[in-house]
Amino acid sequence: MWSGSALVLLCGVWTVNAEVNSLTYIYTAFTRPVGLPGIHEFSAIGLLDGRPIDYFDSDTQVKVPKEDWMRERLDKDYWDKGTSSRQTKQQWFKVNLKILTDRLRKNDTDNHYLQWRHGCVLDTEGPKRKISGINQYSYDGDDFLSFDSHHKQWVAHMNEAMPTKRKWDRIQQLNDYTDGYLHNECVQWLDTFLKYRKEADIKPSPPKVYISAKPFKNNLKLSCLATGFPPREITMNIRRDGYLVDRLDGLQSTGVRPNGDGTNQIKMWVMIPGGDTAKYTCEVYHPASNIHVVEEWDHHVEAEGPPVGLSVGVAVGLLVVVGLIITGVVIILRRKRTPAEKDDKKQKGADTALLPGSSFVSWMPFLKRRHNL
Repeated sequence: MWSGSALVLLCGVWTVNAEVNSLTYIYTAFTRPVGLPGIHEFSAIGLLDGRPIDYFDSDTQVKVPKEDWMRERLDKDYWDKGTSSRQTKQQWFKVNLKILTDRLRKNDTDNHYLQWRHGCVLDTEGPKRKISGINQYSYDGDDFLSFDSHHKQWVAHMNEAMPTKRKWDRIQQLNDYTDGYLHNECVQWLDTFLKYRKEADIKPSPPKVYISAKPFKNNLKLSCLATGFPPREITMNIRRDGYLVDRLDGLQSTGVRPNGDGTNQIKMWVMIPGGDTAKYTCEVYHPASNIHVVEEWDHHVEAEGPPVGLSVGVAVGLLVVVGLIITGVVIILRRKRTPAEKDDKKQKGADTALLPGSSFVSWMPFLKRRHNL
C-alpha cells in the first residue's frame, strides 16, 4: 500500500537502497462488538516504520505505549491528551458509521466497519528529503474517500462518497490543515520519534534466513527466504558454486514485503535440475543490523507444500499485536454483495454527508464547534 524504497536489480542482487521512514495511524470501528478474542468495537494504533508504538481500544479506554522508549520519553500529559483524543474519535466513528450504513442502505443486522488511515512517509534518498502523506477512509473494506495533497481536495472513490467530498471541499480551512498536518506536523512527530528511538539505542532485528527446495514439474524450485527484519534495506543473492545466479538463469523475487508485525520479508527462487549436485548458497546482508548471513542448501528435497522457511516466515508474520490483526478479521467479516446489491449501491445514496466531527475538532483549534452531520 505504501511505496517503500526503490527495488534495484543488478547481477542477481535485490537491494533496497534508500532510507524510508513512516508514521501511520490506523483507526477501525465496527457497528457492534465483533465477539472475537482481541478484536474490539473500536481500536486505534500508531505505527513507526510499521512497528506499533501506541494503542487504544474501546475496552481499555486508555492510550498506552507499545515501546519502552515511548513510555520513557513522553510524559503523562501526552498520554492523557492522547486518551482524550482517542475517546473523542471513538464517538465520531460511532455516529458516522450509522450515517454511512444508512446512506449505503446496508442491512443493520450485519456488522459493518469504517477505517481511517493517515500518516506520512519520509524518503531521505539523495540530497533532498521527499515527503508524502496519506489520508484515507474505507467502508467495509472498500475505498471510500481520500485526500489529494497536490490539489488540496478530497477524492470520492464511490458515488456515496460524493456528498462528503462536496461538503469537506467547501471547508477550505479543513483542506489546508489536512495538507499541513501531513507535510509538517506529522513529519515533526516522525522526526521526534525517530530521534527518541535512536537515543534508546534500539538494535534492529537481524533477518532469519532459510534455503529450501521442493519438486516443481520435472525440476526443483530452490527458494531463499529472509524474514523478521526492520528496516527494509537489505541485499540478497543466490550463488551456484560461488557464481551469482541472475535473471538470465530465471531468478525471481517477491521484493520486500511486510510481515504484519512491523518486520519485513523477501523471497527469491530459481528453477534447477532435479539431479543438480552443485553447491547453492543463500546470502543476505542487512546493513541496519550489520549482519551478513550465508545459508547453504543441503540438497534435501521437501515434500509438496510450502517450504519450511516460508512457513516460519508466515509464523513470524502472525506474531502481531492485537490491533494489527483487524485487517484480516474484517476480510472474514466482509459480506459479498450480489450483482443486484452492487447496482443498488451505485444508484442509491443519502444527502447526509460524513463530516469531520469531534475527531477533527481535537486537532483543529480554528473549528470552534463540532459540525453537525
